[in-house]
Amino acid sequence: MSEVLVLVDHVDGEVKKVAFELLTAARRLGEPSAVVVGEPGVAAKLNDVLRTYGAAKVYAAESAEAGQYLVTPSVDVLAELVGSVSPVAVLLPASVDGKEIAGRLAVRTGAGLLSEAVDLDGEGVASHSLFGGGYVAKAKVVKGAPVVTVLPGAIEAEQAEGAAAEHAVEVPAPDATKSARITGREPVEGGDRPELTEASVVVSGGRGVGSAESFEVVEKLADSLGAAVGASRAAVDSGFYPHQFQVGQTGKTVSPQLYIALGISGAIQHRAGMQTSKTIVAVNKDTEAPIFEIADFGVVGDLFAVAPQLADEIGKRKS
Repeated sequence: MSEVLVLVDHVDGEVKKVAFELLTAARRLGEPSAVVVGEPGVAAKLNDVLRTYGAAKVYAAESAEAGQYLVTPSVDVLAELVGSVSPVAVLLPASVDGKEIAGRLAVRTGAGLLSEAVDLDGEGVASHSLFGGGYVAKAKVVKGAPVVTVLPGAIEAEQAEGAAAEHAVEVPAPDATKSARITGREPVEGGDRPELTEASVVVSGGRGVGSAESFEVVEKLADSLGAAVGASRAAVDSGFYPHQFQVGQTGKTVSPQLYIALGISGAIQHRAGMQTSKTIVAVNKDTEAPIFEIADFGVVGDLFAVAPQLADEIGKRKS
């Protein structure tokens, strides 16, 4: 069976959920092979969990410098593997780094690139959600081993036992004159809430929240659900919430099981970042708000009345 290379997104010894989703998608195409790029010892820490999601092989691309450069080591390793194992496809997360790695890899290998897929079938046909979810386009690569980035949360991760046989892969020494070196790291200030792109539930606030102080209503509802907090561009630009939590075309793309939009009108820029959510609930005073066009459930009302009632009811059902 042909191999499907999956680049594993990991931080501090923890595999991000999107890697499991990619391994699930890879099983539709062939034999999933996880590619772990990092400092020595990282692959061994991840091996067990990758096995439980069907990884037949784990390519351990480790070196002291692998974690010190941005994207270049991953591009180099994947390009070497494409040449040596001739995979049927290469799957990567549609994150900022993932999309840059994918673009460079496609150029390097002369292959076609499919970006931000929301689904992938057994024939290698990728589905893309367009224009606020109004259209679905399907595309297939016809040259080289397809390089595909998949939106986090778009595919349901399913466990499957794999051998996870580890294979050491040499990491080419980066050319310091052509590579960006990491000179420092700062911890993410996200508190105890889930990471935005990893969360199964996201509660976002928009301009309708009114102020930074009022964003507390969004946070309280999110905490009652164990959810991540997001914000629209309008809310971020108004200084209501930090930029790192922006959802939208110029922010982060999310695809949770449940997305709750509080006081968000639903401009196309925002919809582009959350339109693939499985269930969308919108609360807005404006009956003509565009967000209602894609919402599964809509509440026309004051978010400051609706959100606290919802949080209270959730608390009662938990007790």
